[in-house]
Amino acid sequence: MTDSPDAAKLADQVAALVEAARKAGADAADAVAVRARARGVSVRLGKVEGTEASESDDVSLRVFVGKRVASVSATATSDPKMLAERAVAMAKVSPEDPFQGLADPTLLAAEPSDLDLFDAAEIPTDRLKDDALAMEEAALAVKGVTNSGGAGTSAGLGGLVLATSAGFLGQYAATRFSRSASVVAGEGTGMERDYDFSSCLHFADLDEPADIGRRAGERAVRRLGSRKAKTGPVTVIYDPRVARGIAGHLAGAINGASVARKTSFLKDRMGQRIAAAGITATDHPLKRRGPGSRPFDGEGVAGEALTMVADGVLGHWFLSTSAARELGLVTNGRGARSGTSVSPSSTNFAIEPGSRSPEDLVASLKSGFYVTEVFGQGVDMLTGEYSRGASGFWIENGELSYPVSEVTIASNLKEMFMRMVPASDIDRNFATAAPTLLIEGMTLAGN
Repeated sequence: MTDSPDAAKLADQVAALVEAARKAGADAADAVAVRARARGVSVRLGKVEGTEASESDDVSLRVFVGKRVASVSATATSDPKMLAERAVAMAKVSPEDPFQGLADPTLLAAEPSDLDLFDAAEIPTDRLKDDALAMEEAALAVKGVTNSGGAGTSAGLGGLVLATSAGFLGQYAATRFSRSASVVAGEGTGMERDYDFSSCLHFADLDEPADIGRRAGERAVRRLGSRKAKTGPVTVIYDPRVARGIAGHLAGAINGASVARKTSFLKDRMGQRIAAAGITATDHPLKRRGPGSRPFDGEGVAGEALTMVADGVLGHWFLSTSAARELGLVTNGRGARSGTSVSPSSTNFAIEPGSRSPEDLVASLKSGFYVTEVFGQGVDMLTGEYSRGASGFWIENGELSYPVSEVTIASNLKEMFMRMVPASDIDRNFATAAPTLLIEGMTLAGN
């Protein structure tokens, strides 16, 4: 986590939990301590609306008795013996699960890498406040902005210590800093709201407060005078801010747990073409300073960089130990801790950029819809059906012509992936990233 007495204490606690589980009758066990620290400041109209600070140290213990498994969680100060006895008693009356168990010891991270995820800088609360006020001031200075939705800054860290009865003991910590601003443009029924933000592992990598505020204001003003577009077929270009959602749908569809449960529309497509030729999607857990990086997964396995989709062909699922066993495969180090459970998850997942610039994609269309925001939950991961409310800008003769709102775009993700054209831009400051994406053959419901 960090080389501190508190981190060493947490390591001792998880090791004690595993040993207590062994003494209580568990055949195998692993334990995790999770540390979280956060501070934040929010402002609105030049005044501080709130300051927040939180911290927690929680532990969870997972025990295996034969083919039965149970988990318990508590605060880090809880008695290891009591937790272990409770977990073992629960496991003995749980139904058998042939796929549960610790990861193969040969797959464990022997020497976890230092990925530079932790920034030791101490950011004073006054600095957080001043940055929030500066963002809002810059946003309100944009002509056409009439009100503030508020601005906020935060600084925090999260750390994890993992011990297993197979002899693994590892720890790491990652910091996270953020700045965001939201403003309103226009008046009455013609008001529009938009926002901008920056989030990084290292404080010095954040965008400047004035730049974030200015972009938030400009985004809101650009949306003034929006109207519906005509119902019919449409070519859609997704701004990177919403293209990340398309990448997230792809990541969810190739999650091994969903495949094992048969709840993914790509469950039978391994080794087959699922996306257009030229589409590549990667996942890299050991990327230095990566927002989703981790030196080992929630089971102690050292993952490696994978090309999940190569030239449109599906090559891998995201796998934890249990999901892999259910599918007759071997974990690829994508097990993520969530409370007391472990399930597959992506790390630094990206639809890789193409060769054409975003401007070229827009210029190539006589008409189309440039989407900057989607909303609603209209995505069915079992069938791939996709229907979202959307807003953005109408494209006429290769240019953004007027703002559009109150429309719905629809298709099926199977077809969308096959028609996807990535632009050359990508912002890798997100654990799920994508460039600007053009997708033909969608349907727009408007006027």
